[in-house]
Amino acid sequence: MNAPSLLPGDPSELRLRISYADELTDTPQADTMERWDVAVLHGEETAGSITFYRVHLDRGMNAVRVMEEESEDLDEIAQALLDPSTGNFTEEASSRLPYVGSSLLVMDKVTLDGPWRGHGLGAILATEAIHRLMAGCRAVACSPGVTDLSSDRLRNRAEWERVTAKIARGWERIGFRPFQGNVLLLSPASLELEEQRGVMRQRLAELAISWRRAQADRASF
Repeated sequence: MNAPSLLPGDPSELRLRISYADELTDTPQADTMERWDVAVLHGEETAGSITFYRVHLDRGMNAVRVMEEESEDLDEIAQALLDPSTGNFTEEASSRLPYVGSSLLVMDKVTLDGPWRGHGLGAILATEAIHRLMAGCRAVACSPGVTDLSSDRLRNRAEWERVTAKIARGWERIGFRPFQGNVLLLSPASLELEEQRGVMRQRLAELAISWRRAQADRASF
């Protein structure tokens, strides 16, 4: 993990702006799935973004069809968790999920700008966003992967798999568990998520203290 002094600003000043744009379209697709965008802000600048989809399994279209039409990543999650004939959770998924809601929250993409990477901030920020968006959801799911393949090293299959596994371990630290294939599953009822939220907040506070000390040391020379 990179030294906190290399961060481009005080991490305690990062903020999340969570938004949902309702296009007011009266369609079964729109009733079934909502896209929620989370902007990661530092002052007036954007430091990254997180994309979520809230999938309502009890209204609109069959959720499997809607997710399949949206993207390959969402289709992968639908095929792992949902029964194609009903659009509801499979028996296997249901057996792992206490009934605390009827919807599915999918964490689709987590992206931080280069200078903010390598400090564990992705997991910290995602935990906060999940906490705010999971109300009414029975499950939170994700399919870890690398979206930025601009680096030549990530075009190597072995390296890509190593980085993807590292990302998965990061999500497992906050309570996600392997379910099927590349799909990870988290129950909003899990006490581990709340416990890890406290751990993550402490980690953010420590990063901020280290960053401020580094700035003070530089100013003293």
